[in-house]
Amino acid sequence: MVTIADVARHAGVAASTVSYVLSGKRTISTDTRERVQRSVRALGYRPNASARALASQRSNVLALVIPLRTGMHVPVMMQFAAAVVTTARRYDHDVLLLTADEGSDGLERVAQSSLVDALVVMDIELHDERVPVLRELPMPSVLIGYPDDADGLTCIDLDFVAAGAHCVDHLADLGHRSLALLGTPSAVYERQTGFAQRTLTGFAEAAERRGVLGVETPCEHTFDAILHTVRQLLDEHPDITGLVVQNEPIIGPLLDVLRRLGRRVPDDMSLVAICADDVAERQVPQLSSVSIPAERIGAQAVEALITKLEGGEVPALTLQPPALTARESSCQAPHRDLTTA
Repeated sequence: MVTIADVARHAGVAASTVSYVLSGKRTISTDTRERVQRSVRALGYRPNASARALASQRSNVLALVIPLRTGMHVPVMMQFAAAVVTTARRYDHDVLLLTADEGSDGLERVAQSSLVDALVVMDIELHDERVPVLRELPMPSVLIGYPDDADGLTCIDLDFVAAGAHCVDHLADLGHRSLALLGTPSAVYERQTGFAQRTLTGFAEAAERRGVLGVETPCEHTFDAILHTVRQLLDEHPDITGLVVQNEPIIGPLLDVLRRLGRRVPDDMSLVAICADDVAERQVPQLSSVSIPAERIGAQAVEALITKLEGGEVPALTLQPPALTARESSCQAPHRDLTTA
């Protein structure tokens, strides 16, 4: 393993000079600094993490807070997590993953431990109890999602209000007059989780604007629950010809349920999902969908944190505009013959 003494010998300087160049704690002449940096590169020297932390008073570790709660779809959350980890490594940072649902107490515990330099916080509720603590913590944070009161915070998310509205507009443009939103499990709505509530808002507002029927219902993840929910929905609203789905785990079973109930997709029932592109593309038929840009949002969260750690300014709120891709699962509304014999 290359040591600081090896770098000093290679550069022809004292070990203390190498240390000052690496830490930036003393002014070193340009020629000497460049000679040391060339030796560092030539020898492949990497400062010891503990020594670097002591010198900079930073751990080069970010905390990613993903409380695993009822109704969450873990694979989607892990897409965000992978993006955070990959981007953090590009900036020579590691990531500490925190999955316990400890609320504000967990944030304070992590901040007091000095284990991390900054926080990425997920699964944000409209009235999130962690928000007051985040404002007071002596370290920067970025939220993936945003509460109703986002003053003093840095938040990044997909524009879920616009996503819900895009789905309605797509189906209304195809002539559908009766639509339903199959949403997340009830527990997610009960917590007033931001992404679910905002999609519901966008769906309802767009349905009213377009003059179409818009019905919303939560849906649990089991096959029996999906069958019961869809059967009840169609019994109460038999004219529904368009479904918007914001519940990735139910997509495959839902297609089976619709076949069992005699509704062909898209001939009898058009379907649009808010989900990852790969999920939409592997269904039969392939689903029209609004993609969730987990990789982009996760990367932006880390980049914003690094900028804040370096003393830079970042926008308070960044919303990714939704993009809807039309595929095989949506088509013109079926003709309803309302004449009587």
